[in-house]
Amino acid sequence: MQTIINENLIEIIGFIVILTIVAMFIIIKISKKKEGDKHAAEQKPADIKTEIKYVEEKVKEPRAQEAARDAEKPQAVVQTSRKKRELVPHDKIVKDDFATFKGTRILIAEDNIINQKVIAGLLSTSGIYITIANNGLEALNILENDTDFSVIFMDAHMPVMDGFQATRHIRKNPKYNHIPIVALSGETASDDIRNMLNVGMEAHVEKPLKMDALYDILYVYTNGNESQNGTKEPESGSCEFDTDKGLEICGGDKDFYLEILSDFTSKYCDSAETIKKLINESDSASANMILLDVSGVAANIGADNLCSIALSLKNNISNPTDLEYITTLKNYKRALHTVCEAVKEYVRTK
Repeated sequence: MQTIINENLIEIIGFIVILTIVAMFIIIKISKKKEGDKHAAEQKPADIKTEIKYVEEKVKEPRAQEAARDAEKPQAVVQTSRKKRELVPHDKIVKDDFATFKGTRILIAEDNIINQKVIAGLLSTSGIYITIANNGLEALNILENDTDFSVIFMDAHMPVMDGFQATRHIRKNPKYNHIPIVALSGETASDDIRNMLNVGMEAHVEKPLKMDALYDILYVYTNGNESQNGTKEPESGSCEFDTDKGLEICGGDKDFYLEILSDFTSKYCDSAETIKKLINESDSASANMILLDVSGVAANIGADNLCSIALSLKNNISNPTDLEYITTLKNYKRALHTVCEAVKEYVRTK
């Protein structure tokens, strides 16, 4: 009996040991699983953040590249309306109607001589002051010394510097903000006109020029007070001539003064081209003689600014290697043209 009890006891103890081992194994297994889940939970946010950061960087990269490309693209000029008044209906325009704009000063950048003559002819009896530039660079040089223009008419296509380039330069300078620029061009396609407006031109006038279109532009971009306020007398820098001083030098003899003016225009109005040719031929002596004559006659008729520029050019061409004479020659040509036009108008009206 005692033996049976001992055997049963052993079996019970063995069973308990096995249960204990199994229980411990299960507990250890569960514990390890919990630790693994906890570790995974701790790592996951960091991994997500890393992934998000990576995605953001990938998104930012093309955006940055796109922004850089946009920055490189030429930006259109912000349009500013320089209109002075609204256009009112009118009858067919004739040449005499331009007298409405007496006292207005306009700058025309146009390389075609015939087109220059057409515009000048249309406005010849109007009392409008016209300054002509043969290309965009000449227009910029003129504006450096004189900003008192009501309108700039700008040919789109010219040698040396075209109207697009010149307009971009003008629109970058705040001191020219008051001057509207009107395109002169035979191009009427919508893309061409859009390009003109994008660089800062206000409007477009088609060539060949029509009187009605020219009148409308002048009406819209001038305030109508030019003649009422009185014509602004050009300053010495604008190369005009002082008739009172010229008459005084001529002893008050008006006929003699007119004779000198006529001689001046017939002999020297093309002297800029002659001087340029002589310089290119290295004949500075002949160029100096012409400039000496021009400076003397200019002083006699009251064109002091032209006289001064002629003497400066005479000094510059004595040493043509420094190339300073090129700028002075341009100034001489512009001053000479202005004086010759003013003299011709004065003689015509006397």
